[in-house]
Amino acid sequence: MNEITTRILKILLLVFAVVLALSIFYHLFFNNYETENAIYYEVSDVSTFQGVYVRNETVRRYNGSGAVRYCVNDGEKLGVGSVIAEIYSNEEQIDLRRTIAEKEAELAMLSKLENPGTSENAQPAKIASLIDEQFRSMIRQREHGNISAVCSARQELTVLMSTYEKITNSAVDYQDRIVALEDEIARLSRRKTAPDDVIRAEKSAYFVSHADGYEAILTGDNVRQLTPDQLSTVTDDGSDNGSPSGGSQVIGKLIDDYGWYIVGVFDNTKLRLSEDDMATVRLESHPSDLRVSVVSLISAGDITKTQGVFRCEQLTGEVVKHRTERVEILRETVEGIRVPRSAIRFKNMEVEEKDEEGNVTTSMQNCMGVYVLVGETAEFRRIKEIYEDDTYYLSDLDAGKGFVELYDDIIVKGVMADGE
Repeated sequence: MNEITTRILKILLLVFAVVLALSIFYHLFFNNYETENAIYYEVSDVSTFQGVYVRNETVRRYNGSGAVRYCVNDGEKLGVGSVIAEIYSNEEQIDLRRTIAEKEAELAMLSKLENPGTSENAQPAKIASLIDEQFRSMIRQREHGNISAVCSARQELTVLMSTYEKITNSAVDYQDRIVALEDEIARLSRRKTAPDDVIRAEKSAYFVSHADGYEAILTGDNVRQLTPDQLSTVTDDGSDNGSPSGGSQVIGKLIDDYGWYIVGVFDNTKLRLSEDDMATVRLESHPSDLRVSVVSLISAGDITKTQGVFRCEQLTGEVVKHRTERVEILRETVEGIRVPRSAIRFKNMEVEEKDEEGNVTTSMQNCMGVYVLVGETAEFRRIKEIYEDDTYYLSDLDAGKGFVELYDDIIVKGVMADGE
């Protein structure tokens, strides 16, 4: 190798070393990327409105005289001929039957406790745990306003506490009380008389023990014709509609089926609901979410004031007690990878697309995506948008190769539109 070649090689090596040093220096001090981690995120857009409940209802009446004893609970399903209520000349017979029912419940509980199998199979530690669990259940039901569930939990709690006392104290004996209860129930039963009248269901339906006067106004037949002005006048007790139809002669009403409607004016800007969509509603009176289908949407050019009609197939005792209340409506929860808007860039690139027959075509497209930091290099990754907000996008979790993935380091500052 001659001297000139040697000098050239030395110069090239020196230049390479200088370039390498400058590159390292640049990346250390001048290429200061700001990144955010691509994280899992879920979102549910919610809109709150005053909902009005519309059901097909028939008011049930009686002659108005005497005391009424209901034989079914609100929201209970009735068959043809099922007894709704009994009419007595005074309250005495109703009080008598209530007393007998209480004595029979106590008798059933004590008989269960005196069953040899109860004491032999029950363990004190297990019973103590069940007592604590039942007490907590009763508190939860009270907070939700579910009175019937509270009563049921209280009765079960009484049984558990009495069982615990029975198995931890051999001196406890309920036989005398059982005999006394049997005698008292027999004595009280001899005082029972037949009701003056019996109100029966003439069709299969669900029963509600009150009427509010809207039964003939708010029906499934005219649910699409209701106006915002009409909805705004509806109250939960019917006070703005005069006295309930039939006054004191009303026994209650029969609801034709489980299907009923929620009508109200809401903001559909983010929800973007369409007719036939499914959604979820949360009611003030109901402890759990309900599923509804979108029957009708009328916006009159203003999507923030969209009048919606939603059909629900779940009818409960809590719901039938109300005519109107605050309702939250939300779409399905959307899950994806959270991408900050500040990181969004666009790049022209070849994209492969497959049609229904499996044929693949390639075209140049302006793709939306982000640059992610791979080592010290910024690489472009597309996003598959499934949700958009003012500050971020959600990209599909399983978009595939070439798309942003969970835990990528998304560059939010330090990279231009071309990746430099």
